[in-house]
Amino acid sequence: MSQSSKKMKAKERREYILSLLKQKGSPITGSSLAAEMNVTRQVIVGDVSLLKAKNEPIVATSQGYMYMRDVKEDLAYQRTIVCQHKGEDTEEELNILVDHGVHVLDVVVEHPIYGDLTARLRISNRRDVKKFIEKVYSTQASFLLELTGGIHTHTIAADSREALDEAEAALEEAGILMGK
Repeated sequence: MSQSSKKMKAKERREYILSLLKQKGSPITGSSLAAEMNVTRQVIVGDVSLLKAKNEPIVATSQGYMYMRDVKEDLAYQRTIVCQHKGEDTEEELNILVDHGVHVLDVVVEHPIYGDLTARLRISNRRDVKKFIEKVYSTQASFLLELTGGIHTHTIAADSREALDEAEAALEEAGILMGK
């Protein structure tokens, strides 16, 4: 097989990945993409990196890769909240938010060396929360908040200000919200 033939296959694979991500509104894991295309997960990581380098708005979330659509089009209201709690309280925090119809778009911590570290979450229901928590524990990963004594911010979004207000009030009642 010639080098140009290999390049063409790689290009076609990246176009297919991009097409899948654009069509599907939920995350797709690198492992499932790799299995479908009969390549290694590392090949998919490279393909996605090349697509990102071409300014395709693809993000890696805890549930897999997503093609980012403008959240402002989907949800009318957004705000940033500051929270502080222990790692074991993360599931409670996220469930409070999604139970009020709030989408948790990201988590940000301020690292003393690297500055703001942001992880896109895109959590919008209890199923997403459960998957996220299970993945953290099954991979023995640490929550970002462990770098900052529990202090972190979230960008949250909802269809109404009332949903955001009610979610914040519930977080405050649970002792999770800072500085309200």
